[in-house]
Amino acid sequence: MQHDSILTAVERYYSRRFSEHGASAKGVDWNTEQSQELRFDQLAQLVRDGDGPLSVNDLGCGYGAFADFLTDRGVQASYTGYELSAAMVEHAQARFQGRPDVSFRLGSDLLEADYSIASGIFNVKLGFSEDDWSAYVDDVLDAMARASTRGFAFNMLTMYSDPDRRRPDLYYADPRVVFGACKERYSERVALLHDYPLWEFTTIVRFE
Repeated sequence: MQHDSILTAVERYYSRRFSEHGASAKGVDWNTEQSQELRFDQLAQLVRDGDGPLSVNDLGCGYGAFADFLTDRGVQASYTGYELSAAMVEHAQARFQGRPDVSFRLGSDLLEADYSIASGIFNVKLGFSEDDWSAYVDDVLDAMARASTRGFAFNMLTMYSDPDRRRPDLYYADPRVVFGACKERYSERVALLHDYPLWEFTTIVRFE
C-alpha cells in the first residue's frame, strides 16, 4: 500500500535528520529555531485567547517543541505529540518526564482532541510522485478533521516560491486549491495565512 511506503520513507528520513542534529530545529529539518517559532506563531492562531484549558494533537511533533511553545505562552493545554520516529518519541518522553499534561505516541493514529496541528509534515515528498503525495496529504487532513472537535491547522510550502529555487524532493501546494478544498470538505470557517516571510502558507480550519 503506497500510504505505508510513504510512512516508512518519511520515518527513515526524519530519524536520520534527528540522528545527525539531535533535538534542534535542524533535527526536524528546519533551518533555524527562529523560522520554527515563526511557523508556530501562525499555527497557534488556531487557539483563541482565553480558549482553555484545552487539548491539542501535534502530528509530526519531533522532540516536542510545540509543547514548549504553548507553555512559554501560557496556553493551558493537554498536549499529545505523534511521531513516526521512535528515537524522537523516546527523547521527547524523557525530556517531558514529570509533565502529566504532555504525552507522546509512536505513529500517526490520532486520538480525539479539541485541536490538531501539523507543522512541516507535508513538505518532504522524497521520491514519491505528485499524485501519490497529494493523495497522502488528503488522507492525513481527513484524519486531522475527524480527530479534532474544534478545528485544525497545518502549513505547506507554496507554489508561489521562486521556480528556480524549488527542489524536486519537496511538495509545493497551490494555496488557492487548498483553501477551496478545506472550505468544501471541512468547514465554512477557513483562514489562509500567506503574509509571513517564509515560502509557505498556513491554513486554519475552525468547526466553531
